[in-house]
Amino acid sequence: RGLWGPIEDIIFYAVLVFSWTVYIWEAYLAYRQRKIYRATMHVPTELGKIMDSETFEKSRLYQLDKSNFGFWSGLYSEAEGTLILLLGGIPLLWKVSGILTARFGFGPEYEISQSLVFLMLATLFSALTGLPWSLYSTFVIEEKHGFNQQTVGFFLKDALKKFAVTQCILLPVTSLLLYIIKIGGDYFFIYAWLFTLVVSLILVTIYADYIAPLFDKFTPLPDGELKSEIESMAKSIYFPLTKIYVVEGSKRSSHSNAYFYGFFKNKRIVLFDTLLEDYSPLNKSGEKEPGTGEENEAAGNESKSKPKVRNKKQGCSNPEVLAVLGHELGHWKLGHTVKNIVISQMNSFLCFFLFAVLIGRKELFIAFGFHETQPTLIGLMIIFQFIFSPYNELLSFCLTVLSRRFEFQADAFARNMGRSSELYSALIKLNKDNLGFPVADWLFSMWHYSHPPLLERLRALTGPKQD
Repeated sequence: RGLWGPIEDIIFYAVLVFSWTVYIWEAYLAYRQRKIYRATMHVPTELGKIMDSETFEKSRLYQLDKSNFGFWSGLYSEAEGTLILLLGGIPLLWKVSGILTARFGFGPEYEISQSLVFLMLATLFSALTGLPWSLYSTFVIEEKHGFNQQTVGFFLKDALKKFAVTQCILLPVTSLLLYIIKIGGDYFFIYAWLFTLVVSLILVTIYADYIAPLFDKFTPLPDGELKSEIESMAKSIYFPLTKIYVVEGSKRSSHSNAYFYGFFKNKRIVLFDTLLEDYSPLNKSGEKEPGTGEENEAAGNESKSKPKVRNKKQGCSNPEVLAVLGHELGHWKLGHTVKNIVISQMNSFLCFFLFAVLIGRKELFIAFGFHETQPTLIGLMIIFQFIFSPYNELLSFCLTVLSRRFEFQADAFARNMGRSSELYSALIKLNKDNLGFPVADWLFSMWHYSHPPLLERLRALTGPKQD
């Protein structure tokens, strides 16, 4: 028993208080940024050569709509989570999953089967409660600003497919993890960590070859000048490139992206068709110009626009695409990918070790309504989602700071390859195409921006050379 009452009550209300503290902090940051959107009505002088007033206004209005939507959807999510905890939704769902497990002949004592039923019901509930918000975001906000390329039927089919694929991966992986924890003895946390490491490496390896094609069409980049120059650039830095794909992202939206994947001597590069000025179907004459909701990773924090008859091409020219890929390959050459994997796995090992220390504490289960049983899956959820939440917030901020540092270094790498001017123009183009709002509150930017603001990146590209 603690100073202020039973320890389980202290744990429960501490979790609720911290959760609402984080929400209030995030809402405050968003409020500061909305003040920027409302107050900055004209293009600042220093941005005059980068963004025209029409694009600036479109970006401002879109970001304002998105911020307002984020406030209400965030409030709903926080209120829903609080009600679930206060009304005992988690133990209730566990009981329901036990009844269903027994109904199908496994018996309520078979904890792994009950855990899988619980997990499936929980993800289904999350998908259904989040669906109206996703529909509103896609068919109201994105439709209003000209970004949505989907029909309702396509959207729902996509959502069902994502849910099915998620279950096909999540359920067997979870069942094996629970089994390893059950039979692993005193050092189960080491075996559990090694298992999740192997699973993550496998998923990263097979994602673009077997999972992503379930949703988008991948085709090899046709032979030509661009392909030859990409291969030449990769060879110049000893990047073991084996294939270059173009993904048909334009059927869903006009988001631009580029990434590489693969391990050891088997690397592939994937380009979104919307990134390629001479390849994107969105550049056909007479088509309306769609907006976009994401940026190329190299472009930072971007957004979307209203539709208009296209009078200029979207995307980047071949030299600009090469500059963007120079940035991306810089992440590989500078070891950023490996560093991120190492940080992730160190964090994973630490979390499993702390889980092993805490899983035997009955008060953690009692705090969330489990007075008689201590299911392993519930323990994972309580400890990783609730108990570790302060640590997760701190880690997230530190990774955001590190990510910005990596982005500057990757930009410098592309510049040292002699592609400074092309990357400079590519960043501006991608910012315009994606309607990134270039003015940010300093505190909001510091907390949220995993990529440096556009102006900071442009200044770094034109400033004195740095290592």
